[in-house]
Amino acid sequence: MCPHCRAFITDKDKICPYCNENVGPRYVERARAADIIGGFIPQARFNTMLILLINAGLYLATVLFSMKAGTGGGLDLDGRVLYAFGAKIGLRDLDGQWWRLVTAGFLHGGLLHILMNSWVLFDLGAQVEAIYGAARMWVIYFLATVGGFYLSAVFHPGISIGASAGICGLLGAMIALGVRHRNPMGNAIRSMYIRWAIYMLVFGFLVSGIDNYAHIGGLAAGFVVAYVAETPRANSGTEGLWQAASWCCVIITVVCFLKMWLWFSHLPNIMSL
Repeated sequence: MCPHCRAFITDKDKICPYCNENVGPRYVERARAADIIGGFIPQARFNTMLILLINAGLYLATVLFSMKAGTGGGLDLDGRVLYAFGAKIGLRDLDGQWWRLVTAGFLHGGLLHILMNSWVLFDLGAQVEAIYGAARMWVIYFLATVGGFYLSAVFHPGISIGASAGICGLLGAMIALGVRHRNPMGNAIRSMYIRWAIYMLVFGFLVSGIDNYAHIGGLAAGFVVAYVAETPRANSGTEGLWQAASWCCVIITVVCFLKMWLWFSHLPNIMSL
């Protein structure tokens, strides 16, 4: 966006075609670390790739554990294994295990589940990270995951897992971008991502076993956080706060997985769950 008139322009423009203001690289481009693999893969943004790697690593760990524990094996996971690794459960059953609202967002129940979520996250995560910056993107994803699974814990007491709560938060962030910028480009962005959200929610209602409460909660949380956050601006005075907030989210995520591991290590037997 042009820093003077806030119109959408391309990253090749040196002069804004709308107000003739000289423009330089976006603040988010100057502030972020170098692209992964030297930009050879444009979609390879650090946070997005990190989340994908964590998801893949945990899925592999749960599959191997399932095979070793004799709970059916294969690439589709038993509910007992997901529960042991930190799946979300009902609010009344949490009993202090609040960390499940975070860990559930990195677990997947089968190969198709993780492939579908990874496909969407690879595209959408990179878009949000490029527009909002790495710090805001992580805060949006984290709070959308927590918000989505909290709403699910209230209204859907069963086991629930998956990155789709955080992904819906990223959808909400793109919708917020379109809402904030009332011009033809903003209208196009808003229209496209609202359609994405509708498709996801309709699919969730039509297919059994999909937790739409997590989707709705994630979408709402992502929209609110992104609307408040706006896009990065140079000399705004808030960039340090967003960096600090993102590190808080990272630390909380690590603490949640440590709590999950401590709880997991004291389980007597997976077969008794």
